[in-house]
Amino acid sequence: MSSVTLPRAVGGGAGNTGAVLDVVIPVYNEQAGLAPCVRRLHRHLAESFPFPFRITVADNASTDGTAAVARALSQELDGVEVLRLAEKGRGRALKQAWSASDAPVLAYMDVDLSTDLNALLPLVAPLLSGHSDVSIGSRLARGSRVVRGPKREFISRSYNRILRTTLSAGFSDAQCGFKALRREVAEQLLPLVEDPGWFFDTELLVLAQRAGLRIHEVPVDWIDDPDSRVDIVATAVADLKGIVRLGRALVTGKVPVAALRSRLGRAPLVEGVPAGMLPQLLRFGGIGVLSTVAFLVLYALLRPALGAQAANFVALLSTAIANTALNRRLTFAIRGGEGAIRHQLQGLMLFALGLALNAAALAALNMAAPRPAHAAELVVLLVANAVTTLLRFILMRVWVFRAP
Repeated sequence: MSSVTLPRAVGGGAGNTGAVLDVVIPVYNEQAGLAPCVRRLHRHLAESFPFPFRITVADNASTDGTAAVARALSQELDGVEVLRLAEKGRGRALKQAWSASDAPVLAYMDVDLSTDLNALLPLVAPLLSGHSDVSIGSRLARGSRVVRGPKREFISRSYNRILRTTLSAGFSDAQCGFKALRREVAEQLLPLVEDPGWFFDTELLVLAQRAGLRIHEVPVDWIDDPDSRVDIVATAVADLKGIVRLGRALVTGKVPVAALRSRLGRAPLVEGVPAGMLPQLLRFGGIGVLSTVAFLVLYALLRPALGAQAANFVALLSTAIANTALNRRLTFAIRGGEGAIRHQLQGLMLFALGLALNAAALAALNMAAPRPAHAAELVVLLVANAVTTLLRFILMRVWVFRAP
């Protein structure tokens, strides 16, 4: 991972050629708040940022006087430029502005400047040094200080919990309006990001994570804007639809994760580590088939001597322990003994869940037919095991072997 070659700014101002940092401010109908925001940001960069910078106002189809205010600012302040889009959409504005920029580091922040600007240099420094590829401000990281209402706090935490559960997101705050990335990363990821609205941030970060890029998080001081005009309900619905679309694209292979990882990501510490849900699911499925066959063989051998329930218990316990061990090493690529006992204990909890499902299935069969044929028992247990296998994969992925 190479670092950025940095031209020195004369006096830290923006009037130098070759901006190192391009800060995009996407706006829609912000004629009242735009000028104070840009002047404050420009002053902060001129006084504290040691390299040439640019501020790009991305006006996505405003219908008020925002465009005129932006043009006036570009004439008043060195290093301020305006990009006018014909269609709405924050994601669309960021994608077009970043795609057109020649700066080595690309950033954006919301026009309300809810995030303390003192976090800007810590945000971009890991990108300038080459340490990281993407950098995000986080309102949920340890050390952050946030002032906002309980409703927005609950929605934010719930949304990020959903991302961790459904898309295995490893970052803490997907939608804080304070992010940056290296231009060469943007060139590879932006063509794959489909969402033109608020889900843009999440989609970009998930792709960056799946590509094996290093994502740096900066705890921020953040004060909620009471005049925010974001429609929370509509945004939440759009985000949930985005999660479903992106999850389907990752599972079906529509997103070329392997190609991205080979071009951008770091080499794995252990060769053969499966990347993404689909390879894990295939390995888990193969182990599940072997476990099911082993279970049925053991059950058939033990059934005459132990009876149905006892044979079911012994067969399921034996295969559960072996299943957890195999999935630990082959599906989730965990080597060494650290955490092995904890993983087996958690696996046994999943075994208890499977036992309860199988026992319930057998009990239901015996209620329906007091003397069921062995073939009927095997069919019922096969179906119950299929349900248990699906639950085991989900719980292993999001709980037992979830990456920290």
